[in-house]
Amino acid sequence: MSQLQKGRKVIFVANTARFFVMFEQNNIRLLQSMGYEVHCASNFEHERDVDAKSILEKLNVTIHQIDIARSPFSVRNLNAYRQLKALMKQERFDLVDCHTPMGGVLARLAAKATKTAPVLYTAHGFHFYKGCPLQNRLIYETIERWLARYTDGLITINEEDYQAAKSFHLRGKAYKIPGVGIDVKGIHDLKVDRAQKRRELGVPEDAFVMLSVGDLIPRKNHIVALRAFAQANIPNSYYLLCGNGELKEMLQEESRKLNVADRVIFLGFRSDVREILHAVDLFCFPSLQEGLPVSLMEAMAAGVPCIASRIRGNVDLMENDDLLFEAVNVGEVQQRIEQFSLHASELEKNNESIVNYSAEKVTDKMREVYNVMSSR
Repeated sequence: MSQLQKGRKVIFVANTARFFVMFEQNNIRLLQSMGYEVHCASNFEHERDVDAKSILEKLNVTIHQIDIARSPFSVRNLNAYRQLKALMKQERFDLVDCHTPMGGVLARLAAKATKTAPVLYTAHGFHFYKGCPLQNRLIYETIERWLARYTDGLITINEEDYQAAKSFHLRGKAYKIPGVGIDVKGIHDLKVDRAQKRRELGVPEDAFVMLSVGDLIPRKNHIVALRAFAQANIPNSYYLLCGNGELKEMLQEESRKLNVADRVIFLGFRSDVREILHAVDLFCFPSLQEGLPVSLMEAMAAGVPCIASRIRGNVDLMENDDLLFEAVNVGEVQQRIEQFSLHASELEKNNESIVNYSAEKVTDKMREVYNVMSSR
């Protein structure tokens, strides 16, 4: 039996409700198995793609609408802070488990004001990092260092962030956890009819197919991969993009300008990404900023050859520098794509080290962290 006792309550806090569904279901189930009544507080009113409310209710989670805005400059966050304070006074939580930048800020401030403890904050990628704009350090690093004094456990998911966290004057301790945990075996062993899946996706069975997964937003840097694909001299090749976002129309227009619109397929949000992974030849992850990307981990688990930008998180996962590229260098990405299209069968499959990021290993480490929190 865990150190935790029956009858305790935990509140998860994040900017967006879909975050809980995408990344925290394992931790929710873990805490429930350890005797916790789980509550989730977020902005449930502006969700897209995922019905987070229904999914969480099926997990027997109590949900709370908090009007959190993603921007740190939004006046709505003043009301969100008041809402969180009132909720914490009312429910008297035994643990605060907060995520995302504004979720972490507001939850820790509300916990301080209501003397709610312990407080656990997970940095899924600090907004300050090597090579970031100076304003990121002035704003986000300053805030994190200040809030560290109200943080009993600070979880990081990559080495760069872990080293930064250890320099903070924390009320508690910094931890390094290998991400949110993925079903490595399930993804690897998934049986997919490759030819049938390709027909569904609208690509020829004998084509060379590259895939990228991620929201169509500036940070994901799909524009560089798109331009590199267009310049690559690969006959009968296709580029699939899974995700929605503000840049969709711009990227579609760019594909037309580059004369590859007939070979670039925008799939939108997909619930079958793991199946799609088993139907492609190369996974390209050109992001500018990450913590520890789940989509890249899933591609590695599926055994798909991967190339990725040389940034924090990606370098933790992919030790072979030949598989990495400078995120803004279109020519280098083009070279990687062309090289790998010719030698796809010889590429490193990346799926040996990925076992260290399995849900089972992450759950074991999180159980240890939660037990430490219970003793504070």
